[in-house]
Amino acid sequence: MNAETSTAAPRPHDGVVAIARYVGGGEKSGDNVVRLSSNETPLGPSPLALAAARAAAAAMTRYPDGGALALRRALGERHGIEAERIVCGAGSDEILHLLAQAYLRPGDEVIHSRHGFLVYAIVARAAGGVPIAVAEDNLRTDVDGILAAVSERTRMVFLANPNNPTGSHLDGTALRRLHGGLRRDVLLVLDAAYAEYVRAPGYESGLEMARHYDNVVMTRTFSKAYGLAGLRLGWCYGSGAVADALNRVRGPFNVTAVAQSAGLAALGDEGYLRRVIAHNDRWLPWLAQRIGGAGFEVFPSVGNFLLVRIPAPLTAVQADDSMRQQGIVLRRMEAYGLADCLRLCVGLEAENHRVAEAFAALARAQ
Repeated sequence: MNAETSTAAPRPHDGVVAIARYVGGGEKSGDNVVRLSSNETPLGPSPLALAAARAAAAAMTRYPDGGALALRRALGERHGIEAERIVCGAGSDEILHLLAQAYLRPGDEVIHSRHGFLVYAIVARAAGGVPIAVAEDNLRTDVDGILAAVSERTRMVFLANPNNPTGSHLDGTALRRLHGGLRRDVLLVLDAAYAEYVRAPGYESGLEMARHYDNVVMTRTFSKAYGLAGLRLGWCYGSGAVADALNRVRGPFNVTAVAQSAGLAALGDEGYLRRVIAHNDRWLPWLAQRIGGAGFEVFPSVGNFLLVRIPAPLTAVQADDSMRQQGIVLRRMEAYGLADCLRLCVGLEAENHRVAEAFAALARAQ
């Protein structure tokens, strides 16, 4: 059959067809809605970041700095790392896609934890790779399980630390043991999206490992503690070779001028970041205590969110429906293999009281 007579429509490759579409936390309209489904900071961005974004928007007719040089230099100074080894992206999600695009060939295997971030499997399949989900140990990443899953076809390991949605984490000793068990040609991607919130002893974001090892990359985001989720801004730090590869495949102007300006201002407002973290330090344990005290299993978390198991005979769907009827939007967990759980993030004081009372009311109704 020649081109003139063919009636077949264009078809994406099999990996794309196999992708389960990412579904966010859901929306509910109204003025009195409590949205705790997407792990956003309730305090919003720094006022300095808002002012910088408004100023940058006035010049939107101009292309942004394609290399995000000022932002990379500021990140380098803040973290004591080389700016030339930093790559910025439209959220850390884009960085994950770029890594898969640059380093995976069709049929290559990508290992991730069973209840890890859904985007890992998506970027693997989009690049023609094969995602391999490794069972967790009591909702914690199983280092031995990951190492046992490594095969000749393994090319990448994704690890969220802290992990979303479970809230668990690995300490530096466990990270180094994982890395030590991998071949040099396997790229270990440490996703530290919630690193700013962590207070656990022994925690490491992966920055030092990325500094010293060619096969380690650390990714970070401005979407969580910095409150810039709507602008889509993230970055990664790795070897010079990794940075070179990503700069070859990313779009020439992949980070907007507004995002760069807001990120630079947010990075400079250390006092505001401390306020955001202090708010989380106060309310995360408060929510865990109140919801757990109402009879629900609350898993320990070092992020800005909690995973809550809904006990039978009540189902997570019923609990979610009840919450939504009260104008409270949480995140259902079926896509993560945790169908009996809901996830919520820390809100403002009034929102935290409201969701805690809603859980207590659910318990009283059983």
